[in-house]
Amino acid sequence: MTAAVSTVLTARALLLDMDGTLVNSDAVVERIWRRWATEHGLDGDEVMKVVHGRQGHASMALLLPGRPVEQNLADNTRLLAEETADMDGVVAVPGAPEFLASLRGLPHALVTSADVPLSTARMVAAGLALPEVRITAESVGASKPDPEGFLKGAAELGVAPADCVVFEDSGAGIAAGKAAGMRVVGIGARAGVHGPDVVVPDLTRVRVEALEDGGMRLHVG
Repeated sequence: MTAAVSTVLTARALLLDMDGTLVNSDAVVERIWRRWATEHGLDGDEVMKVVHGRQGHASMALLLPGRPVEQNLADNTRLLAEETADMDGVVAVPGAPEFLASLRGLPHALVTSADVPLSTARMVAAGLALPEVRITAESVGASKPDPEGFLKGAAELGVAPADCVVFEDSGAGIAAGKAAGMRVVGIGARAGVHGPDVVVPDLTRVRVEALEDGGMRLHVG
């Protein structure tokens, strides 16, 4: 049997999406958004193609063009509260605890479209430690696929975008990482069709090696 060949990437900082990357929250997202789709007479399957990776109001703007922004924002606030109250089925992505543990002392940040209450609740429910640096919905003016969140994460860590590697699962998130001028590791089945630099099924397939100069070498695959 031929041994699997891993891709080797070097980086000075890692920027980590949450949902689908560190935390599997698909069960909750499906429940909340399919119910929302029914409320608005939309096809649930089509809605699910849009919502991953984006802030809720940005998804609504795509799905209900012409609806007032204020209405989307109010609806988004309601859905965020529902999601924050529903942790049933929220678990860590395989390998996430060990992966985060391997990053202690190395530059990394959480960059998520969730707000502070939701991201905190999901990370806690999944038994994962929250990174010290966190870019959440409150931190940005534009949702993924806009690169603002990843660029802010790099700036907070004091690392040039080209020296960052993004970990993402969604089309919107992968596009945001690419637009920020960063390399992207895709996590899970959703990621593969959106053109990340390399894709793995989960975080058990990623090993982080600290380098003497403060950077890191990633073995992916």
